[in-house]
Amino acid sequence: MFPRDSKLCTADEAVARITDGQTVACGGFVGAGHPEALTAALERRFLRDGQPRGLTLIYGAGQGDWKTRGLNHLAHEGLLARAIGGHWSLAPGLGRLALDGKIAAYNFPQGVICQLFRDIAAGRPGCITQVGLGTFIDPAERGGRLNDRTPPGLVERLELGGKTWLWYKALPIHIALIRATAADPWGNLLMDDEALIGEVLPIAQAAHNCGGIVLAQVKRLVDQPAIPQHVRVPGALVDAIVVAAPHEHDQTFAVHQDPDFCTPAPLDLQLPELGPWEGDERRIIAGRAHDELADGAIANLGIGMPEGVGRIAAETGRLARVTLTLESGPFGGIPATGLSFGASRFPQAIIDQPAQFDFYDGRGLDYAALGAAQIDAAGNVNVCKFGTRFAGVGGFVNISQSARRLIFCGTLTAGGLAVSTAAGRLVIDREGTVKKFVRQVELVSFSAARSREIGQEVLYVTERAVFRLCAEGLELIEVAPGIEIERDVVGHMEFRPLIRDVRPMRADLFASP
Repeated sequence: MFPRDSKLCTADEAVARITDGQTVACGGFVGAGHPEALTAALERRFLRDGQPRGLTLIYGAGQGDWKTRGLNHLAHEGLLARAIGGHWSLAPGLGRLALDGKIAAYNFPQGVICQLFRDIAAGRPGCITQVGLGTFIDPAERGGRLNDRTPPGLVERLELGGKTWLWYKALPIHIALIRATAADPWGNLLMDDEALIGEVLPIAQAAHNCGGIVLAQVKRLVDQPAIPQHVRVPGALVDAIVVAAPHEHDQTFAVHQDPDFCTPAPLDLQLPELGPWEGDERRIIAGRAHDELADGAIANLGIGMPEGVGRIAAETGRLARVTLTLESGPFGGIPATGLSFGASRFPQAIIDQPAQFDFYDGRGLDYAALGAAQIDAAGNVNVCKFGTRFAGVGGFVNISQSARRLIFCGTLTAGGLAVSTAAGRLVIDREGTVKKFVRQVELVSFSAARSREIGQEVLYVTERAVFRLCAEGLELIEVAPGIEIERDVVGHMEFRPLIRDVRPMRADLFASP
């Protein structure tokens, strides 16, 4: 009998060890690394027995499929009393509980939360960082609180060494829900088939050192002891091991298993053949944003519109001359999209998520392209809240407050916008009904004032105009051929940008594809 065998149990038996009022930390990124068998079993238990109740959930990256999987399993009134998360939109049930005031709820930066797990494990008072200053997470604003039911105090301002810092406070972790590929005879956890490493070790260490328990889901058991350097979580930290059914251990929520996510990058890495662009505006914006990506740059590309920058890099043969990274840990390769976001095809390396954010927070990124839902006259950006919808910041705050060159990508208007190109000119076929450049954003996710303090270069790239952040706010610096500034740009903004020396956007961006 192996030492591991005494820890083997079913998912239902594992979650039966969770009691009322405990704090549960859950690892994962969208679907990669999420312990689906364990969260599904916890939901079954609550719906059947009405227990456990009053849990606190803490997690870094968003985990879900916008429907029923991932943290959607835990979106039940009574099961949760409090949630502390980095991203919310993938689990809309959680978001509804928060916005309806059914639970206390906080939105903190993803990188801060996964680093906080390490601080909790080490017995430190919490995570002290400048990430979040000037945003709605700053206690000088809302302290990351999502409703009036949520008490302040989980994050405070400190003055250290003549600078202002944010102190995100440690809290005890009672239950760790983590996932790995395999458990060896000692119960050591391996992640050979996973698309990422995430924060499995810090979560496990935090729970163990707080006197809690570690529940681990695996895909299989192996009968040979692992090479020590390959072990991601030592078996001594693991209290229960569940072998999941295949349908509850998909590599991501988009694919059961894609070997490309675990295959080293070839030196002649190229993007697979892709279909046509989804709209001329995406091609134009990606092309202009790509112009700012220098050879040798280490870059991060956000989900959605910014993903096109990677496609342009591949189409122009530049993938080998830049390094694309993801906050989940991959270095190099081609970032995956949709419900596989967080994985990368043919990565050069995959490091753990807290270490990736250490690199980001220390200003290791030369370039980042991120989305933007609202931009205001000061240059602040909102990616979180739109009316009654709440998405959350995810890794946006860490990335946007640290990248040396920052490009926000998005159309000038939304809600039905349609454009085309003809004879090297941009044509607005149908104007969007929603203005994205507003007088004041609903929530500040990116602080322009903080950006100026640290000396970032910031551009806002749309399909018809390019703006830059300057001391006075937003300055219009480029317009597309065929576009009239007053009619087509300023006329669809709620404020007037600074207009001095405006030049045309690069003409070949508007050549017919």
